[in-house]
Amino acid sequence: MARKIGLPLLTLYGLGTMLGAGVYVLVGKVAANAGMLAPLSFIVAAIIAYVTALSYCELVSRFPQSAGEACYVEQGFHRRYYGIIVGYLVVFTGIVSSATLINGFVGYLAHFVEIPRHVSISVMLLLLGLIAIWGIAESLWLTALLTVIEVFGLLLVITIAGSALPASIDIQQAFIPESSLVLGGVLSGAFLAFYAFIGFEDMVNIVEEVKSPSKTMPRGIILAFISASLLYVIVALVAVFSLPLDQLAASDAPLKDILLPHHPMAGTLIGIISLFAILNGILVQIIMAARVLYGMARQGRSPAFFAKVNSKTQTPINATIIITAIVCFFALWLPLVTLAKTTSFIILIIFALVNLSLWRVQRQTATDKTINRRGWPITGTLLCLFLLSVQIVSYVFT
Repeated sequence: MARKIGLPLLTLYGLGTMLGAGVYVLVGKVAANAGMLAPLSFIVAAIIAYVTALSYCELVSRFPQSAGEACYVEQGFHRRYYGIIVGYLVVFTGIVSSATLINGFVGYLAHFVEIPRHVSISVMLLLLGLIAIWGIAESLWLTALLTVIEVFGLLLVITIAGSALPASIDIQQAFIPESSLVLGGVLSGAFLAFYAFIGFEDMVNIVEEVKSPSKTMPRGIILAFISASLLYVIVALVAVFSLPLDQLAASDAPLKDILLPHHPMAGTLIGIISLFAILNGILVQIIMAARVLYGMARQGRSPAFFAKVNSKTQTPINATIIITAIVCFFALWLPLVTLAKTTSFIILIIFALVNLSLWRVQRQTATDKTINRRGWPITGTLLCLFLLSVQIVSYVFT
């Protein structure tokens, strides 16, 4: 495949896949778990995800291949079938994540026009699948444009709703838990908020189409991650002080509801922007999942059928068609929160394995200069397992 992607386009690709879900769709659902401490849930999720992002930065520099996670785990554990399992798990997260987002799209679309849910899901996924087949550079330029629109929308929320907040609000209320019971809500909210940070790992799966990948990939991952994290925390802070918690938690279009009392036209505009933001997230997830299937096929980990690249568009056409069809099936049958929690659960397992793989790779290639760098992969593994255990305990006892 052609190397057409530079640092700006790569960063916007990563930012686009991270932004669409966390704030535009799930901020209200996070508030339902964490209450006024929803911003803290985003901070906890960001810390856990950032440690893993550092591992991805090193691994993609060491192994610049599509189907990155499958390659990393195989290199770390020297077990081919480990890589195959992880590769298919990554594809599955892309599918479930896209299904989550298209359900969020339907929620926003219902505020503007009444279209049967199955019709809107099917038509939009068909359109996005065709765009993904069109070409990587063309798809990513469209993604970049949509990402700029997304960022504008979030800045609009921060500016209008944030300026309307009373000057005497208690910021401490949004960051310091008052009891261990509240802390449980924060951690449960962090598990859901973690879904918002899924996206930086997608970036490694287009590495074979990136210019100077050993330098460009780590920079793009960190830039996208930091930008998204800042926007998440600020918007979550504005959200919990702008709407009553019960209204925020119940909203299918939270940012639109935040702006409507202050400026009706701005509320309508953010609703339209939200539609574009969500479609952007779906597009990049479809691109990512198709690239993983393509990369696995090239490496002999999945059927050769998925390695077929269209001679004109230079995109993996078979893999893209199959991914789009499966996304449509999941989107039509499962609710949004179930899809988001499923994605977070699987991606945490993948992140734990990737961190552990880097630790093992570092041990195998350690020198006196690098031996002290082993700390963060183990920390990342433990943090991911901790968040998983919190969700399992929460599920068992509720």
